[in-house]
Amino acid sequence: MNRQEAMRCFKSFPIYGITAEGMSAGRSNLEVVEAMLQAGIRFVQYREKEKSGLARYNECLQLRELTRKYGAAFLIDDFVDLAMAVDADGVHIGQDDLPPRAVRELLGPDKVIGWSTHGPEQLQAANGLAGVIDYIGTGPVYATQTKKTAVPVGLEYVQYARQNSVLPFVAIGGIKEHNLHLVREAGADTVCVVSEITGADDIAAKVRSLAEIMD
Repeated sequence: MNRQEAMRCFKSFPIYGITAEGMSAGRSNLEVVEAMLQAGIRFVQYREKEKSGLARYNECLQLRELTRKYGAAFLIDDFVDLAMAVDADGVHIGQDDLPPRAVRELLGPDKVIGWSTHGPEQLQAANGLAGVIDYIGTGPVYATQTKKTAVPVGLEYVQYARQNSVLPFVAIGGIKEHNLHLVREAGADTVCVVSEITGADDIAAKVRSLAEIMD
Protein backbone atom coordinates (compact mmCIF):
# COMPACT_ATOMS: atom_id res chain seq x y z
CA MET A 1 0.00 0.00 0.00
CA ASN A 2 1.11 3.58 -0.47
CA ARG A 3 1.89 6.10 2.25
CA GLN A 4 -1.57 7.66 2.26
CA GLU A 5 -3.25 4.26 2.51
CA ALA A 6 -0.98 3.27 5.38
CA MET A 7 -1.86 6.44 7.30
CA ARG A 8 -5.54 5.74 6.69
CA CYS A 9 -4.90 2.44 8.46
CA PHE A 10 -3.29 4.37 11.34
CA LYS A 11 -6.41 6.50 11.74
CA SER A 12 -8.98 3.77 11.10
CA PHE A 13 -8.71 1.95 14.45
CA PRO A 14 -7.74 3.35 17.88
CA ILE A 15 -5.38 0.53 18.86
CA TYR A 16 -1.87 0.33 17.37
CA GLY A 17 -0.33 -3.16 17.53
CA ILE A 18 3.27 -3.98 18.49
CA THR A 19 4.90 -7.38 18.73
CA ALA A 20 6.56 -8.55 21.96
CA GLU A 21 7.21 -12.26 21.66
CA GLY A 22 8.79 -12.45 25.13
CA MET A 23 5.46 -11.27 26.59
CA SER A 24 3.19 -13.41 24.42
CA ALA A 25 2.55 -16.40 26.73
CA GLY A 26 4.61 -18.74 24.58
CA ARG A 27 2.81 -17.86 21.34
CA SER A 28 4.58 -16.86 18.14
CA ASN A 29 4.41 -13.34 16.73
CA LEU A 30 2.50 -14.79 13.78
CA GLU A 31 -0.24 -16.14 16.06
CA VAL A 32 -0.44 -12.93 18.07
CA VAL A 33 -0.51 -10.62 15.06
CA GLU A 34 -3.19 -12.67 13.33
CA ALA A 35 -5.37 -12.40 16.44
CA MET A 36 -4.77 -8.63 16.49
CA LEU A 37 -5.78 -8.37 12.83
CA GLN A 38 -8.88 -10.49 13.35
CA ALA A 39 -9.93 -8.06 16.10
CA GLY A 40 -9.63 -5.03 13.81
CA ILE A 41 -6.10 -3.68 14.34
CA ARG A 42 -4.82 -2.31 11.03
CA PHE A 43 -1.44 -0.85 11.97
CA VAL A 44 1.21 -3.28 13.22
CA GLN A 45 4.79 -2.61 14.25
CA TYR A 46 7.37 -5.40 14.43
CA ARG A 47 9.65 -4.77 17.41
CA GLU A 48 12.05 -7.62 18.18
CA LYS A 49 15.57 -6.44 19.02
CA GLU A 50 17.03 -9.61 20.52
CA LYS A 51 16.70 -11.94 17.51
CA SER A 52 19.27 -12.50 14.81
CA GLY A 53 18.99 -10.55 11.57
CA LEU A 54 18.07 -13.72 9.69
CA ALA A 55 15.37 -14.69 12.19
CA ARG A 56 13.86 -11.20 11.97
CA TYR A 57 13.94 -11.29 8.18
CA ASN A 58 12.22 -14.68 7.91
CA GLU A 59 9.58 -13.74 10.46
CA CYS A 60 8.88 -10.39 8.80
CA LEU A 61 8.38 -12.04 5.41
CA GLN A 62 5.55 -14.05 6.96
CA LEU A 63 4.12 -11.05 8.79
CA ARG A 64 4.29 -8.95 5.63
CA GLU A 65 2.20 -11.56 3.81
CA LEU A 66 -0.26 -11.79 6.70
CA THR A 67 -0.79 -8.05 7.03
CA ARG A 68 -1.34 -7.73 3.28
CA LYS A 69 -4.03 -10.40 3.49
CA TYR A 70 -5.89 -8.26 6.05
CA GLY A 71 -5.24 -4.93 4.32
CA ALA A 72 -3.17 -3.73 7.28
CA ALA A 73 -0.07 -1.53 7.37
CA PHE A 74 3.15 -3.22 8.50
CA LEU A 75 6.02 -1.22 10.02
CA ILE A 76 9.44 -2.21 11.33
CA ASP A 77 10.90 -0.72 14.50
CA ASP A 78 14.40 0.78 14.02
CA PHE A 79 15.73 -1.51 11.26
CA VAL A 80 15.44 0.51 8.05
CA ASP A 81 17.34 -2.12 6.06
CA LEU A 82 14.92 -4.85 7.20
CA ALA A 83 11.93 -2.69 6.25
CA MET A 84 13.37 -2.26 2.76
CA ALA A 85 14.21 -5.96 2.44
CA VAL A 86 10.67 -7.16 3.22
CA ASP A 87 8.85 -4.23 1.55
CA ALA A 88 7.27 -3.06 4.80
CA ASP A 89 4.99 -0.03 4.65
CA GLY A 90 7.37 2.00 6.76
CA VAL A 91 9.49 2.26 9.89
CA HIS A 92 9.25 3.60 13.39
CA ILE A 93 12.44 5.21 14.66
CA GLY A 94 13.62 6.62 17.98
CA GLN A 95 15.63 9.65 18.98
CA ASP A 96 18.90 7.67 18.86
CA ASP A 97 18.31 6.03 15.48
CA LEU A 98 19.13 7.39 12.02
CA PRO A 99 17.73 10.93 11.67
CA PRO A 100 14.35 11.20 9.95
CA ARG A 101 15.65 13.02 6.85
CA ALA A 102 18.25 10.29 6.27
CA VAL A 103 15.57 7.61 6.69
CA ARG A 104 13.32 9.41 4.19
CA GLU A 105 16.18 9.47 1.67
CA LEU A 106 16.64 5.72 2.08
CA LEU A 107 12.94 4.80 1.95
CA GLY A 108 11.82 7.24 -0.72
CA PRO A 109 8.59 9.23 -0.76
CA ASP A 110 6.00 6.48 -0.39
CA LYS A 111 6.73 4.87 2.98
CA VAL A 112 5.49 5.88 6.43
CA ILE A 113 7.93 7.15 9.07
CA GLY A 114 6.98 7.35 12.73
CA TRP A 115 9.25 9.04 15.29
CA SER A 116 9.26 8.62 19.06
CA THR A 117 9.15 11.81 21.15
CA HIS A 118 9.47 12.21 24.90
CA GLY A 119 8.84 15.88 25.57
CA PRO A 120 7.82 19.27 24.17
CA GLU A 121 11.20 20.09 22.61
CA GLN A 122 11.23 16.84 20.63
CA LEU A 123 7.60 17.36 19.61
CA GLN A 124 8.41 20.81 18.24
CA ALA A 125 11.32 19.29 16.30
CA ALA A 126 8.85 16.75 14.89
CA ASN A 127 6.48 19.54 13.87
CA GLY A 128 9.35 20.98 11.85
CA LEU A 129 9.69 17.65 10.05
CA ALA A 130 6.05 17.36 8.98
CA GLY A 131 6.14 15.96 5.47
CA VAL A 132 9.33 14.05 6.24
CA ILE A 133 7.69 12.04 9.03
CA ASP A 134 4.04 11.01 9.20
CA TYR A 135 3.20 10.51 12.88
CA ILE A 136 4.86 10.63 16.29
CA GLY A 137 4.89 8.46 19.38
CA THR A 138 4.34 10.20 22.73
CA GLY A 139 5.58 8.41 25.80
CA PRO A 140 6.21 6.45 27.78
CA VAL A 141 3.03 7.68 29.45
CA TYR A 142 3.59 5.34 32.40
CA ALA A 143 6.44 3.07 33.48
CA THR A 144 6.69 0.14 31.07
CA GLN A 145 8.15 -3.37 31.01
CA THR A 146 9.18 -2.99 27.36
CA LYS A 147 11.57 -0.09 28.10
CA LYS A 148 12.50 -0.38 31.75
CA THR A 149 14.97 2.54 31.84
CA ALA A 150 12.67 5.03 30.12
CA VAL A 151 11.35 7.89 32.26
CA PRO A 152 7.54 8.25 32.17
CA VAL A 153 6.30 11.53 30.70
CA GLY A 154 2.80 11.35 32.15
CA LEU A 155 -0.61 12.36 30.89
CA GLU A 156 0.54 15.99 30.72
CA TYR A 157 2.61 15.22 27.66
CA VAL A 158 -0.35 13.53 25.97
CA GLN A 159 -2.33 16.72 26.62
CA TYR A 160 0.54 18.79 25.23
CA ALA A 161 0.65 16.65 22.09
CA ARG A 162 -3.10 17.03 21.62
CA GLN A 163 -2.79 20.80 21.74
CA ASN A 164 0.50 21.27 19.89
CA SER A 165 1.29 18.43 17.49
CA VAL A 166 0.68 19.10 13.80
CA LEU A 167 1.11 15.36 13.18
CA PRO A 168 -1.08 12.45 14.29
CA PHE A 169 0.26 10.82 17.45
CA VAL A 170 0.07 7.52 19.28
CA ALA A 171 0.33 7.42 23.06
CA ILE A 172 2.48 4.54 24.30
CA GLY A 173 4.04 3.13 27.45
CA GLY A 174 2.48 1.32 30.39
CA ILE A 175 -1.04 1.76 29.05
CA LYS A 176 -3.46 -0.88 30.38
CA GLU A 177 -7.20 -1.41 30.34
CA HIS A 178 -7.56 0.15 33.82
CA ASN A 179 -5.85 3.45 32.88
CA LEU A 180 -6.82 3.67 29.21
CA HIS A 181 -9.76 6.00 29.87
CA LEU A 182 -7.34 8.53 31.39
CA VAL A 183 -5.14 8.46 28.28
CA ARG A 184 -8.24 8.89 26.11
CA GLU A 185 -9.44 11.81 28.23
CA ALA A 186 -5.98 13.42 27.95
CA GLY A 187 -6.51 13.60 24.18
CA ALA A 188 -5.15 10.45 22.56
CA ASP A 189 -7.13 9.12 19.59
CA THR A 190 -4.67 6.25 19.06
CA VAL A 191 -2.90 4.22 21.72
CA CYS A 192 -0.40 1.41 21.79
CA VAL A 193 -1.04 -1.30 24.37
CA VAL A 194 1.69 -3.96 24.28
CA SER A 195 1.84 -6.61 27.03
CA GLU A 196 -1.84 -6.29 27.93
CA ILE A 197 -2.64 -7.46 24.38
CA THR A 198 0.22 -9.86 23.61
CA GLY A 199 -0.18 -11.66 26.94
CA ALA A 200 -3.97 -11.81 26.96
CA ASP A 201 -5.66 -15.22 27.09
CA ASP A 202 -8.07 -14.02 24.38
CA ILE A 203 -6.27 -11.38 22.32
CA ALA A 204 -9.22 -10.56 20.07
CA ALA A 205 -11.54 -10.04 23.05
CA LYS A 206 -8.95 -7.84 24.77
CA VAL A 207 -8.51 -5.68 21.66
CA ARG A 208 -12.26 -5.26 21.28
CA SER A 209 -12.57 -4.29 24.96
CA LEU A 210 -9.82 -1.67 24.61
CA ALA A 211 -11.35 -0.31 21.40
CA GLU A 212 -14.72 0.13 23.16
CA ILE A 213 -13.06 2.29 25.83
CA MET A 214 -11.41 4.40 23.13
CA ASP A 215 -14.69 4.81 21.25
